[in-house]
Amino acid sequence: MITELAASVKRRAAVHAALGDPHRLAIVDELALSDRSPSELRHQLGIESNLVAHHLEVLERAGLIERVVSIGDRRRRYLRLLDAALDGLVRPSSFAASGVVFVCTANSARSQLAAALWNARSPVPAISAGTEPAQQVHPGAVQAAARAGLDLSGARPRALTAADAAVDLIVTVCDRAHEQPGPLRGRPVLHWSVADPAADGSPEAFDQAVRDLAGRIGALAALVSPSPN
Repeated sequence: MITELAASVKRRAAVHAALGDPHRLAIVDELALSDRSPSELRHQLGIESNLVAHHLEVLERAGLIERVVSIGDRRRRYLRLLDAALDGLVRPSSFAASGVVFVCTANSARSQLAAALWNARSPVPAISAGTEPAQQVHPGAVQAAARAGLDLSGARPRALTAADAAVDLIVTVCDRAHEQPGPLRGRPVLHWSVADPAADGSPEAFDQAVRDLAGRIGALAALVSPSPN
């Protein structure tokens, strides 16, 4: 027990030390809501790339973040906050929104699942859209939704519109949709680098996407309240 307590104290001390720099704390605050590439963080923080690299290395050593390869251009790296890494130490500010749009490329799996999960949890209405919508929602997504107690049987993919891009809260759940030019360029967009379950096609891959999205939606929905009329 003493050994376990000592290890816990050591880890918490490392986390506090990693967060003891304003730039690193700002990075973690941003990653609590959205995955970001190093270049996006550099522009947001207004500091040089070598300093960003240093701060990311410190956060990585402290076990707070991980790097994932974009499935869009296969070169870009996204930083994401590890699940439960902070254990309540950092909480982003709450805000109001009139609606949410979840976006992926085909609007056939991830964004459909995200909107369904969000609407089951939040009074703020959510819709989904795709930058290159497919002909139908992937059967694996419909089945995974049913296993999670959600109904996607009547869902249909739709194209992202200029009106969608003007909604208060936009979340891209697909690297390709986040990276490609289009109506989202220049808009404040949150990004979640969620693996495409259709690429694997197995029920496990779709269930994993549901779990990933559910965890992120739970954290974000707790911060978002309906905009006053």
